[in-house]
Amino acid sequence: MDSLGGTAAAIVLLVLVIFVIIVLVRSIRIIPQARAGVVERLGKYQRTLNPGLTILIPFVDRLLPLLDLREQVVSFPPQPVITEDNLVVSIDTVVYFQVTDPRAATYEIANYIQAVEQLTTTTLRNVVGGLNLEEALTSRDQINGQLRGVLDEATGRWGIRVSRVELKAIDPPHSIQDSMEKQMRAERDRRAAILTAEGTKQSAILTAEGQRQAAILAAEGDAKAAILRADGEAQAIQKVFDAIHKGNPDQKLLAYQYLQTLPKIAEGSSNKLWIIPSEVGEALKGIGGALGGANGGSGVADLFSDSGKPSAEVPAPAGTPTVSPGHAQPTSAAQEPSP
Repeated sequence: MDSLGGTAAAIVLLVLVIFVIIVLVRSIRIIPQARAGVVERLGKYQRTLNPGLTILIPFVDRLLPLLDLREQVVSFPPQPVITEDNLVVSIDTVVYFQVTDPRAATYEIANYIQAVEQLTTTTLRNVVGGLNLEEALTSRDQINGQLRGVLDEATGRWGIRVSRVELKAIDPPHSIQDSMEKQMRAERDRRAAILTAEGTKQSAILTAEGQRQAAILAAEGDAKAAILRADGEAQAIQKVFDAIHKGNPDQKLLAYQYLQTLPKIAEGSSNKLWIIPSEVGEALKGIGGALGGANGGSGVADLFSDSGKPSAEVPAPAGTPTVSPGHAQPTSAAQEPSP
């Protein structure tokens, strides 16, 4: 009997120890940082546990699963959305949210992550449904802002704050992608052609401007050169004129120079007809008088008399035009013999 009583006492003691351990385990809870726990007492909300050590009443208080108070990032699968121009595009969204009220997140919504996903999908369809494809592709910031505003307003009563909503990808149909690529390629080709034409135009303008400047400079150079040449010729003529006047030439010298100039008129193989001025007779008279005074009245002066008639015929050299001295007409001409 004693042995049976000792065994029963040991069993009772063991049961009591196990019970105490269970009570301690259920009574003492440690809440990690950035976590929150909701305590129910007899099935009714009692309080929210903050990070740290806390004591519960066993079998009376019940701690619900801990909630993460950190900002969470949830990526939702692609959602088909119809745009205003009746095109179906697939849009991936990423939502950044944070639990701010553990009690509301526990009792106001059954599954807040699923609720955020469904609300994001419906709001996205409403926003993108009023935009065409091009606007949907180029208005991501506008779509993000509208989504965030609607989600933040709707999830506020759930104890959730939506901080950001991002469109991760917008995938139009493959046929539309091909058309967009062709359009972009054509646009790039057009811009390249415009840039090439602008470059050609600018090059032509610069070339024409350079040619104009070169022509202006060349004309200015020619004008200055002509002026300088004219000034030089004027100075040369002035010097010759001054030298002639300083030398004080007489009529005899002038008549001799006049006759020396005549053969130059007939120079050149293309000259078939040359003009003899009527003053040749006067010049010959002057030379004849000068030579006659020096040689006793004989020589060239005997060819002409005072009346202008020839006193003797002198044969002219071959190829020399025949001259009738003393002719009173303005000019006289002699035709060269044909070859």
